[in-house]
Amino acid sequence: GETPEIAALREVREEAGIETELLAPVEKIEYWYVGENRGERVRFHKSVHFFLLAYRSGAVENHDTEVAEARWVKTAEAVQMLAFKGEKEIVEKAVKLLPEFSDKIS
Repeated sequence: GETPEIAALREVREEAGIETELLAPVEKIEYWYVGENRGERVRFHKSVHFFLLAYRSGAVENHDTEVAEARWVKTAEAVQMLAFKGEKEIVEKAVKLLPEFSDKIS
């Protein structure tokens, strides 16, 4: 029974090795995909929540081994690194929210 907000904070802590503060929801996307469940092909419905987070402590060098690489990049570089238009739009939407939280971001 974990909320998307709590899950986001936990996932970032576990996978990126940093503590963050949730500032705002950015986007929610939903889609279907085909996979296997007990040897049968089935359709899965997936919801993905994106949040704007503020760094509080920790080091990305301590990231989980399931993550190939974790490092800090400028927002413009982050957008260029993404493969899909939808991902780029989500980052751009998050960047537009930043001025609202200037007191919480250093």
